[in-house]
Amino acid sequence: MMTSPINTHFISEPYSMNSLSKTLALLAILILSSCVDPQSTTRDEGNDPQDKTYVIKNVNIIPMTNANDVIENANVLIKDNFIYSINDSIPSNALTIDGTGKWLIPGLIDMHVHTNADLNFRANKPTQGATFFMNTQHVMTPHVANGVTTIFELSARVEHFGQRNEIAKGEVVGPRMALARLINGGDGSGSVNTEADARQAVRSAKNEGYNFIKVYSHLSIESYQAAIDEAQKHGLKVVGHIPDVFKGQTENAFILHFGLVAHAEELSKQIRNQPKTAKDAENFARMAKENDTWLIPNLIAIVKIRDQVKSLDSIRSMESLKYVHPLLRDKWLNSNNYNKHSSSEFLGYLDSLIAFHQEIVVAFKEAGVPMVSGTDAGVSGVVTGFALHDELQLLAEAGLTNEEVLISATRHPAEWLGIAEMVGTVEEGKFADLVLLDANPLDEISNTRRISGVFVNGTWLDKQKIDALLKDLADWNTENIDTYEWQKRRMY
Repeated sequence: MMTSPINTHFISEPYSMNSLSKTLALLAILILSSCVDPQSTTRDEGNDPQDKTYVIKNVNIIPMTNANDVIENANVLIKDNFIYSINDSIPSNALTIDGTGKWLIPGLIDMHVHTNADLNFRANKPTQGATFFMNTQHVMTPHVANGVTTIFELSARVEHFGQRNEIAKGEVVGPRMALARLINGGDGSGSVNTEADARQAVRSAKNEGYNFIKVYSHLSIESYQAAIDEAQKHGLKVVGHIPDVFKGQTENAFILHFGLVAHAEELSKQIRNQPKTAKDAENFARMAKENDTWLIPNLIAIVKIRDQVKSLDSIRSMESLKYVHPLLRDKWLNSNNYNKHSSSEFLGYLDSLIAFHQEIVVAFKEAGVPMVSGTDAGVSGVVTGFALHDELQLLAEAGLTNEEVLISATRHPAEWLGIAEMVGTVEEGKFADLVLLDANPLDEISNTRRISGVFVNGTWLDKQKIDALLKDLADWNTENIDTYEWQKRRMY
């Protein structure tokens, strides 16, 4: 999400296994599986990774470990959701995937998404549930089809816990979901405007099952500081915006345990009404480095906003528009606030942001501040799943090497989220979240788009299955294209 001047909006994980504990871990999985009521879960035929063992033969592995030494012509055994072995013996019942001439990378991670979920567009009455319902598989298909196997939802609500449970039960093939509870000040519903209220909001989030707090733009200095302090006490990491009250004193926003800036625009808005220079970018990088605060550059959001401010043809011409829900499609095309406020001044401002955000990427790289990839997926013009590949391309164009770009979408996000023992690299004992590519992304970062297949928590989606999922989504959207209008959403 972005703030003024643009304002863009509207794990139960098992453990990893090492070679010593592999047998015990598999035994534990079998024991746990035997305790589950077989009628409590629903899985499509062939969508249960427990039923199948796979081997990817003769594949080139880009492990994304610290050394990141490519393993050529390797055999990777996938069993019980895990990467069971690399270049070890292959059981006779293993299903073979030909990896000859292909490249295997860890599943990609989008660290800034806004996920469509059931909601109530009407008045909140005592017994009123959601009035507008989303097909969770349709919501998640663009992620997994693009090799995105983990997402960080930065405006999470209870419905997102429900989606995560659908995925965990095997009813939906979807990414792992990390959920951040948003805390904001101002006059809106649920706003916190005192230190005591901010602390209580964090405690409530902890009790509700959140692992992350997102601080937002309208918090007071006291509420912001209290929220971050309370989050640290309860073991919750903090991501978010730099509140508007810090303009002119940005350095004071970089306090201990403010772990991740949600977009580069949070920095550029601090100096909105002045020329932005490489020296400013270096100054922001210094602040972040000294405070151990990471960054989501989120370059694609501003680029997409700039494009639709110029013309809505930039949205109409998107090949991926057919994968956008008809209600949002109508909003983007017929109730687009960016385009309504189009002006040469606004375009000039957006162009200046795009250039400055590239300088921020360079400065943070030179300062050694870790960056993680995120897209603001769900914002007008930013299509879930597909946008992550756009972001990776922009990061490369800004000055990151292809390897650094891949790190920003694999190992670093897993480290920041605290799940690096489970995902983020291709190693024995990690979950089978993997992307099989037809070409080497270390040569050209655009090769991340050349997806031959995806493992999502051990579930194998070959190109045919991916195409079928996308077709099902596109067909439904096309059939319902005239059913939903954004201006009539209160009627739903």
